[in-house]
Amino acid sequence: MSQLFNIVSNINKLPTPLKVRTLSMFFGRVIPFAGTSNVQIEELNQERSVLIIKNKKKVQNHIKGVHAAAMALLAESATGFLCGMNCPDDKLLLIKSMNLNYVRRAKGDLKAVAELTDEQRQQMINNDKGDISVKITVTDEDNQEPLTCEMIWAWVPKKRK
Repeated sequence: MSQLFNIVSNINKLPTPLKVRTLSMFFGRVIPFAGTSNVQIEELNQERSVLIIKNKKKVQNHIKGVHAAAMALLAESATGFLCGMNCPDDKLLLIKSMNLNYVRRAKGDLKAVAELTDEQRQQMINNDKGDISVKITVTDEDNQEPLTCEMIWAWVPKKRK
């Protein structure tokens, strides 16, 4: 497994409040932009990730909702962290495509839930290169979807042949 998987597995052994805080701080340091917007990681394992972004001033737009770019960051982070849990260390993980459709005004905090199938996980492990569309749902405090997303992640060997 990947180094990221090993680190997160150890953090996941902590009690829940400490685990959430530690995962969020870890990723905030690894990916400073995610840390700047205070993306919180509620759950992260090889099959699923759950991330939250609070509707706070630093991520708000002109109408006091979560800014569209912050919504994109949340969706990209949820899928990227999940793929990172499954991508072997000898491969480079890259976002290939982000398709975001803003369908309604978001209300309050946002939650992103991303999932990978066993087949997708095996593709990342067994194939030198490829890409997958990662299932992602973003909901607001009313459990409505303010945007629909498709995130396509690719991987290639770190060392070129």
